[in-house]
Amino acid sequence: MAQPTPARSRVCRDCDGFPTVAVSSGLGRDHAGNLHVITVTCRTCKGSGVTPVRTLARVGVTA
Repeated sequence: MAQPTPARSRVCRDCDGFPTVAVSSGLGRDHAGNLHVITVTCRTCKGSGVTPVRTLARVGVTA
C-alpha cells in the first residue's frame, strides 16, 4: 500500500492552509449583481499559509 507523502512545510494551525478568504459583508449586491465581500488575511501566517518558524519555537515544536 502506498504511503502518503509528508507535507513539505508546516501548515498554519489557525487558517489550516487557507490564508486569505473572502467574507460577505452582508450589504447585498450592487447594481451590476456583484456581491459585496471583504478580503481577510490570517494574522498568524500573514497570508503565507505556513506557520512561521518563530511561532513554532515559541510553542516548543522542533522543525
